[in-house]
Amino acid sequence: MSSDSQHTVDRLPWHTLPADAVARTLATDLAAGLAMDDAPRRLALHGRNELQEARRRPPWRILLDQFADFMIIVLIVAAVISGVIGEPADTIAIIAILVLNAVIGFVQEYRAERAMAALKRIAAPNASVLRAGERVTIPAHELVPGDVVVLEAGNVVPGDLRLTEAVRLKVNEAALTGESVPVDKSVAPVAEADAPLGDRRSMAYKGTVVSYGRGRGVVVATGMATELGRIAALLADEEDVKTPLQKRLASFGGRLAMMVLAICAIIFVTGLLRGEPPVLMFLTAVSLAVAAIPEALPAVVTISLALGAYRMVQQNALIRRLPAVETLGSITYICSDKTGTLTENRMRVEAYYADGELTRPDDKPSVVGQRLLTAVALCNDAIATAREVTGDPTEVALFEAAARAGFEKAALEHESPRLAELPFDSERKRMTTFHLLDGQIVAFTKGAPETVLQRCAWRLERGGVVPLEREAIETITERMAADGLRVLAVAYRVWPELPELEDAGSIEYDMVFTGLVGLMDPPRGEARAAVATCRAAGITPVMITGDHPVTARAVARQLDLVADGGGEVMTGRQLARLDEEELAKRIGYIRVYARVDPEQKIRIVKALQDGSEYVAMTGDGVNDAPALKRADIGVAMGKGGTDVAREASDMVLLDDNFATIVSAVRAGRRIYDNIRRFIKYALTTNSSEIWVIFLAPFLGLPIPLLPIHILWINLVTDGLPGLALTVEPEERGLMKRPPRPPQESIFAHGMWQHIMWVGLLMSGIVLAIQAWAYHSGHPHWQSMVFTVLTLSQLAHVLAIRSDRESLFTMGIASNRPLLGAVVVTAALQVAILYVPALNRIFKTAPLDAPELALCVIGAGMIFVAVEIEKWMVRCGRLYRGEAGGQLPKRMTSGSP
Repeated sequence: MSSDSQHTVDRLPWHTLPADAVARTLATDLAAGLAMDDAPRRLALHGRNELQEARRRPPWRILLDQFADFMIIVLIVAAVISGVIGEPADTIAIIAILVLNAVIGFVQEYRAERAMAALKRIAAPNASVLRAGERVTIPAHELVPGDVVVLEAGNVVPGDLRLTEAVRLKVNEAALTGESVPVDKSVAPVAEADAPLGDRRSMAYKGTVVSYGRGRGVVVATGMATELGRIAALLADEEDVKTPLQKRLASFGGRLAMMVLAICAIIFVTGLLRGEPPVLMFLTAVSLAVAAIPEALPAVVTISLALGAYRMVQQNALIRRLPAVETLGSITYICSDKTGTLTENRMRVEAYYADGELTRPDDKPSVVGQRLLTAVALCNDAIATAREVTGDPTEVALFEAAARAGFEKAALEHESPRLAELPFDSERKRMTTFHLLDGQIVAFTKGAPETVLQRCAWRLERGGVVPLEREAIETITERMAADGLRVLAVAYRVWPELPELEDAGSIEYDMVFTGLVGLMDPPRGEARAAVATCRAAGITPVMITGDHPVTARAVARQLDLVADGGGEVMTGRQLARLDEEELAKRIGYIRVYARVDPEQKIRIVKALQDGSEYVAMTGDGVNDAPALKRADIGVAMGKGGTDVAREASDMVLLDDNFATIVSAVRAGRRIYDNIRRFIKYALTTNSSEIWVIFLAPFLGLPIPLLPIHILWINLVTDGLPGLALTVEPEERGLMKRPPRPPQESIFAHGMWQHIMWVGLLMSGIVLAIQAWAYHSGHPHWQSMVFTVLTLSQLAHVLAIRSDRESLFTMGIASNRPLLGAVVVTAALQVAILYVPALNRIFKTAPLDAPELALCVIGAGMIFVAVEIEKWMVRCGRLYRGEAGGQLPKRMTSGSP
């Protein structure tokens, strides 16, 4: 198809054409789809099925942006001027440091961009298409015009389609037309060529959602040629959403920057009044501003969250929205589906009842048990392929249980072929198949006990057929159900000839009860431990299921969600009868919701949020999407979920496992803790540099540090160890802490006090050593100031790895990147002192042993002081109750 003809095809009124005419125009086969070798050619012609986005920053732009800060530009200009009128070596050294700083920033930002791009690729939607007669799943971006797409409820339509099959198909087109009511679709052409989008019933458009039914359609447009693409072309660049933490830090950074600039101006003016060289004072003031203004804090948050989110994919948690990483640490409730999340989503036969005995599947079956197993194997629509057994999960479980006991369906059907059947339906709640067995026509029936038992008059036992005592069987049924089993009753009837199948009621009666089968979707092996971890972390796990209350309670008991003696289980019907005030009183005590529909999930989430709880909600269906959006963290299923649920979610579980949510909460808490550590370190060291240079003139001391010293400290001691803090392993007891209140300041728990007093202590020690060295005539006093400040910051970074634990308890090598950064930084500082070439560049001089020892002792005092602070925190003497925010009501009210 040429480019010109393609433009003509794009403009065709597809909705007016019959389906076969569309197929001819696009040279495709409605029954088989495109040939395998045709699709790649069309992809090369039409391009990927993607909407154009704002262009990603190329690497050169990321590098250039490192120099875009106004203060850095001022510093470069000042350094160049200084080189022209004074010392070229200083200019070269300052620019070299700035370039090195830019390279470090570039590496971190580039890694974060790549991590986010990788996350986007993982989260990309798929499409189900016909290729060469086979149904295959492909990435949606590989869709091409002419592809035949299979649509099911929950799918996001992957391209503009001319429908060729529509079975009760309804599509929600709100994203495109604003129409909130799903639109009924049909395959009949629409007469009006200029019909509005909402009236084109024969079309399904990219980005809309299948809300009901199923269908097929031929792709007529992809990418920017779709109706959604035309709208996207009208939009300007999409702005990245900032996390709440980024916004707060940006605001804080702006206020701090104004204060730092004011201090720098005072330093500049004070230096001039003291007779210092103007160029030196200008460079000093600007260097201090560059070092002290925390303009990188929001960027560090982005990098930490992005890299953290990328690592979380390895734990099967795909973060779709970056603020979710930050929010995870505040979660107080996890409302989880039962099936597939807390359980294995795989039905398994757990017990049989036959001939008056309850037996396990591994027990040798009695004569009646053999009849029971024959019945469940033959009255079964599961199909075995070379790789797996497919069909309804209950029937698959029955098929596999019978096969393990030696009753293979294929072999039995060979001997006793199926003659006819009465399929299962929701009104009868049973299924019957007719077989030729031992020369007789036998009808096997299985279904819900309440519907099968009422149609039985007899019971099979070892000695033959006896009258049925229905009440005794009902008691056994209730006992099995109380253990969380889904119970099926099995019966049979012998017919002299195959009956007419018009009236099921006249056929399924006077049957012989054969036995009961108890099945269960067993709890995941790791779910119980995950529930216990939640409790220890102050998170309340809640099960929400559409299953029977008895089954839900049994599974909840096995997982320790409710105690054996009780624990409130609420049904959807009971929930519907509660008004908002009564629900608010009881919701803190309910641990299991059964027979709940998706609409009621929204009410549960809202009631919890009204009680100041932070809620994570799981869901997989189309109707779960509103609840996922309403929750603070919406969690969709990656394996069994619908596209709609995934689009509405903040996080996708790639393994559909409850334990993965708990792992994500753990990872989110660790990432947030490490962001706090970086901020604590950066602001403490920055404040110490400001105090040293600001206070020195008022104490009658010369300028303690040269501009190149300030920039070196900012690059090396702030940079390498600070970044290594972001990979600090999780702190002991991380999941034994209560959730973090969402409005809590990042400077809570004594952090702002620490920044203030340690910054002042560090500057006090540095100024004391400067005063002693300067007044006692030591010629190397400036090198001593430079060294003690550098070493003090290294001592500080080692001490603040935990807010509570001593470094000696944690182990000095438990964060190897940080230890390496400290060793490298210390080695570089030693090189600056003792390598002659570096002496000339950095204006330093070698220190003798007593001078160096004094610097090490001064730095050691910082380490000891912070360790004493942590000891006082452990003893409960410091920062008690200092939280910086309101705890959720549940944490303070004493309700469970």
